[in-house]
Amino acid sequence: MPLRKSLSFWVLLVCSASILLTSFWYYPRWKKPQTEALISWDASGYYMYLPATFIYHDLKKLDFLPAITQKYSPDPYQNQAYLDSTSGNQVMKYPAGLAVQSLPFFAAGHLAAKTLGYPADGFSAPYQLSLQIGAELVAILGFVLVWWTLRRRFSEEATALTLVVLALGSNYLNYAAIDSAMTHNWLFTLYAGLILLTQAFYKRPTLGRALAIGAVCGLMALTRPTEVLATLIPILWGLRPDRQVLAARLAFWRRHLPHLLLAGLAGAAIGSIQPLYWHYVTGRWLVYSYGDQSFSWLRPHLYDGIFSFRSGWLTYSPLMAVALLGFGALWRRYPEVFWAMLIYSVLFIYVTFAWDIWWYGGSLGQRAMVQSYPVLAWPMAAAMSWLLAQRVRVAAFTVLLLLGIYYNLWMTHQAHGGSGLIAAGEMTRPFFWQVVGRNAVPVSTFWLLDNPDQLVNDSNRKNVRELWHTDFEQDTTAGCGTPALQGRCSLALDQTHQSSPDYRINIFQNDVQWVRVRARAKCVQKEWDTWKMTQLVVSYRQGDDKVKEGFIRLQRVVGQDWPAEVYLDLQAPRNQSYDNIRVAFWNADGPQRILIDDVRVEAFER
Repeated sequence: MPLRKSLSFWVLLVCSASILLTSFWYYPRWKKPQTEALISWDASGYYMYLPATFIYHDLKKLDFLPAITQKYSPDPYQNQAYLDSTSGNQVMKYPAGLAVQSLPFFAAGHLAAKTLGYPADGFSAPYQLSLQIGAELVAILGFVLVWWTLRRRFSEEATALTLVVLALGSNYLNYAAIDSAMTHNWLFTLYAGLILLTQAFYKRPTLGRALAIGAVCGLMALTRPTEVLATLIPILWGLRPDRQVLAARLAFWRRHLPHLLLAGLAGAAIGSIQPLYWHYVTGRWLVYSYGDQSFSWLRPHLYDGIFSFRSGWLTYSPLMAVALLGFGALWRRYPEVFWAMLIYSVLFIYVTFAWDIWWYGGSLGQRAMVQSYPVLAWPMAAAMSWLLAQRVRVAAFTVLLLLGIYYNLWMTHQAHGGSGLIAAGEMTRPFFWQVVGRNAVPVSTFWLLDNPDQLVNDSNRKNVRELWHTDFEQDTTAGCGTPALQGRCSLALDQTHQSSPDYRINIFQNDVQWVRVRARAKCVQKEWDTWKMTQLVVSYRQGDDKVKEGFIRLQRVVGQDWPAEVYLDLQAPRNQSYDNIRVAFWNADGPQRILIDDVRVEAFER
């Protein structure tokens, strides 16, 4: 079909334009400062090889990193590397594959920085912009490759719908357009290329195609070691549990053994970059750079990774369930590719959620799944073909599709702008149901991210009575913070005074159903780092033994130079003994100063 008459081609253009507009108009990360910049957090760790090698010539000590952190703060904790106790050198935490892929765009940014008079330090605006342009070129290339593959096997309508779901109805939009300096978008494109190469190789085996397949697989494993699973696609392609098919495949490999060896050598050559780096820095060929982070192979976090409210894949990209449901349709339509894609997908999901940090940091709807989408696009397109066979199915899916697109766009907007109603990697069930689909909620709702007992609506509180109160005028055990929020003294926490005393309130068993601890607070300097926000901690205890504990982070609500009321609600534990409540404030190792006053403990019923 000519492209000008191709529905899927015009959908491809619209989806590609949407990705580019999101990247360069809605949220241009290359312009953002510090930890919101494109090269920040994990992305800065993958990228760090390039400035270390080509600008500072310092792959071992990374002596330039403290100055870069002070100036640009890509990762204020400098988690890009760790100190190796044996060699005394700094070892990059993340593998080198993304740096290899980013090298041309780094070089362009370096040339632009020198030509235009920007600091040629690896992190100034030309580097950020060049990498963003490169990431978007890679994103669009990957999308074109998926389109090209699908339209040769499926109808125009099924291909078009699949593209719409991927680009507008899944978290691919976020990782292609906004967090595009992470590995997932780049791996998406490599998977799309691998599928095309695999089809071409089995149609006409050549040494060039074998070399390309090996190189792509090697680069993927160099980018994320678990992507070694990608080799299953060319190995299993066209196979099914049939003795004649298996015998024919073995005969094929015997005839083309040089192709197999060349692919293996190409993959090993590219993959060897990582052990060569480790040996150069530490003197050892194998290094585990992720510290105490590891896999639970026998107890993978499958339910949490797929369905949890914290960061569940299908919770935040529900339209991707169509891909899973489409494997049956794929078996009926293309049984020759079914087993390769099913086995790969099952193992990929298992390995992804066997990782103990299954929420993958600040992941928006499971970023670790994004690179598998070119594979999952096949069963999704097969499912679309089945849906399009009847008008009733089309009508029902149209409603679901529109809702899914709205949900994904809302989620992406709230994660990066809007009212900040998506806290990636921190979401809880109560908070999710309070905010989903909304554009504004009461500020106290944000405490549900920390404390599921928190009450957002006060209308059901009954029989409120005060159990304890301090205004810090007489109690100066924590010092006298001035200027006080009221009266003469307030409790002041800062870098040198991290904690208040534990305040104990004696109570009788079953004397309270709920407690609320209220206070007034004001930030002298706002703390934006979630993990360093001041915590109000409340616990029910039996003697000194904790029975139940809850906390809230005050700066989720408290702003700078403007007093605000904070409160924490905690329901009494059931079927457990307790005889006192403890209240304390902790600055969480944060450096910023905060003033707290007028602390009250109330009992109430619901």
